[in-house]
Amino acid sequence: MTPTSPTAASESHAPAPHMAGNFAPVTDELTAYDLPVTGAIPPELSGWFLRNGPNPRDAATPHWFFGDGMVHGLRLEGSRAVSYRNRWVRTATFTDGARPVDAQGRRNLAAGVANTHIVRHAGRTLALVESSFPYEIDCRPGHELETLGVHDFGGRLTTAMTAHPKTCPTTGELHFFGYGGPTPPYLTYHRADAAGELVISRPIDVPGHTMMHDFHLTAGHVIFMDLPVVFDRSRPGMPYQWNPEYGARLGVLRRDDPYGEVRWLSIDPCYVFHALNAHDDGDQRIVLHVSRYADYGGRTPAHLWRWTIDLVTGTVAEEQLDDQFCEFPRMDDRLTGQPARFGHATVGELPGTGHIPGALLRYDLQTGVAVRHDFGPGRTPGEAVFAPADDRPGGPGWLITYVYDASTDTSDLVVLDSEDISADPVATVRLPQRVPYGFHGNWLPDSVG
Repeated sequence: MTPTSPTAASESHAPAPHMAGNFAPVTDELTAYDLPVTGAIPPELSGWFLRNGPNPRDAATPHWFFGDGMVHGLRLEGSRAVSYRNRWVRTATFTDGARPVDAQGRRNLAAGVANTHIVRHAGRTLALVESSFPYEIDCRPGHELETLGVHDFGGRLTTAMTAHPKTCPTTGELHFFGYGGPTPPYLTYHRADAAGELVISRPIDVPGHTMMHDFHLTAGHVIFMDLPVVFDRSRPGMPYQWNPEYGARLGVLRRDDPYGEVRWLSIDPCYVFHALNAHDDGDQRIVLHVSRYADYGGRTPAHLWRWTIDLVTGTVAEEQLDDQFCEFPRMDDRLTGQPARFGHATVGELPGTGHIPGALLRYDLQTGVAVRHDFGPGRTPGEAVFAPADDRPGGPGWLITYVYDASTDTSDLVVLDSEDISADPVATVRLPQRVPYGFHGNWLPDSVG
């Protein structure tokens, strides 16, 4: 027998990349109060900064995307960092070991990890993952981010719900979709009214089950992205594969005719996890901004692109706007579906695909100028969300993000002035434990119900 060298043995037992470094989960649920602050927290910031992400309990979890959801929350109030807490989302998978498909092959939409996003609509705070129903989280004063239970819109939701719903700032409606499943329809469009009642569920015919992570909303349209990342049950880990022969297209549906025709327009094969924003440009043009990959699987970086749909000619003009890595694009959500001059993004690819970001960019979508904030060696930001300073959409505000410091294996919450992003942070809050890399979150101000 040939002895195994110490190096080979250590390599054979090395954790998977999504279980190492700052991808590794934390084991404790903490509550801490009166956190130390460098700088000054703006007095206008009164509310919760919440961010969701995978925090696997099992070292055998086959892919980062499958980790149990954990919400990390920081409470800001009265220019103080009042409290920090982190809580697993108690889904049926977490508490009971429920599986998405049972022994009889039936799909259980309450079984999911709720690890991708956290949003608020009609007074409910929802933890989301695109493969299952949402779970409601309790953010009321005096509560600890407990899981209240599954939310299926009173039994009316019969598909999974995207992790990227969009709230119309004019009507207060929540627009979203569900995709997947073993049989058609592979795509269903949903709309909830401002009171949170599900009022539209409309199946849409698409030729196959593709991974549809995000979509677009404008004042007049809903736009779906049917892109060539196709379900493949035989693949280990993530059951999707890049298949450019499937084709790539955008589907345009008029909001005032939700059961009407979906018009499909071809684009070059690509993949998009995340949209920045979209808006109507007159009656016959739609402008979309996306973080676009040339393919899927971590082989190429994402860049900021603009797609311009011409509804007269039925064509889409495609233009790359920047050559810097660009993921997790966000903006002032009060301008969702409206023309917005500014957006921001994290420099780097989606965590887990090989490029760890180290900066934030603020894009001027009119001039093309990108201003950068570098966090310094070994300091890695997550997605930054916009917190407004007043009631003017597109006006002043702050960018809030968690930042990991590899040199100390610690994390901070960092607040930047959105109009002077290259300046030193307005405030930095030292957190009581490391916040692993995650996905999406939101600033939930107290001034909104």
